[in-house]
Amino acid sequence: MKLTGAGVTALAVASFLPTPDAKATTMTSNWDKVFPRNEAVDHQKVSFTNRYGVTLSGDLYRPKGRDGERLAALAVGGPFGAVKEQSSGLYAQTMAARGFVALAFDASFTGESGGEPRNLASPDINTEDFMAAVDFLGLHPSVDQERIGVIGICGWGGMALNAVATDKRVKAVATSTMYDMSRVMSRGYNDSVTPEQRAQSLEQMSRQRWIDARNGAPAYGPAANELKGGEPQFLVDYHAYYMTPRGYHARAVNSGNAWTITTPLSFMNFPLMTYIAEISPRPILLIHGENAHSRYFSETAFAAAAEPKELLIIPGASHVDLYDRVDLIPFDRLTEFFQEHLS
Repeated sequence: MKLTGAGVTALAVASFLPTPDAKATTMTSNWDKVFPRNEAVDHQKVSFTNRYGVTLSGDLYRPKGRDGERLAALAVGGPFGAVKEQSSGLYAQTMAARGFVALAFDASFTGESGGEPRNLASPDINTEDFMAAVDFLGLHPSVDQERIGVIGICGWGGMALNAVATDKRVKAVATSTMYDMSRVMSRGYNDSVTPEQRAQSLEQMSRQRWIDARNGAPAYGPAANELKGGEPQFLVDYHAYYMTPRGYHARAVNSGNAWTITTPLSFMNFPLMTYIAEISPRPILLIHGENAHSRYFSETAFAAAAEPKELLIIPGASHVDLYDRVDLIPFDRLTEFFQEHLS
């Protein structure tokens, strides 16, 4: 995810790039993750369809030696602009090693999932993607459908909370280094976008629709997470994950690819946190780094949520640290949380 101060304006005025050649790819059977395989966990490529008819691609992780049991399950998504071979897959495999069935999946229009045009996001459709993952898990023979939880990472943390507020089948939700994408796209970081800047962004993106309609395809913004010098530290941190062997994946939007220029439009008037209090009485665990530039998203969500809720701040951690730093990601607390509430 890369949006600077007035993030929407920056995206909207970007140079117009042609439609990328990327298409939804046939699911690979190779291990092409950015993290090592855990031999204590079974891995299976799966697909399922959401309510809008988009076929989603996932990696299903199950603990070995538990065949014939119906286990608690987790749907895991994020970060925004990432693919299941990155952070969500690491979380899913790690939780599977701790006794859960866990599904990491690509969002509609990204990665190996279907949907055209490519590299597009929608707060409604991406919320539905989480619900479709719950559909899939609840019908899987290794899952107890009354014991399903959700983990949302980065921008998919906001989508996870929105999904769980609606989907009463989910018994518990945790987010890690959460972004409220509707807030940052409509107001910029730390709500710094002025009404005039917002109006300008909407004007530009509205007119971009005529250009896209005339061309028969959307234009794309700048390549994500390329550095030119002088960027704030959090953008340097994104580059260090998405653009180096640590986390680079060719299918990820954030690894040097680009979103459609009009992607922010659907987020501008769609506040994801409106009904967060309706998650109660089901529990929420919000995890964030002490030094994360995005920490205020979790703090605001925590204030708006109803009990039971917990805000866990990880000392010394940045936003990106919680993507893959297994020494900092509180997997013990995540395990305890879901063992308690999916029992």
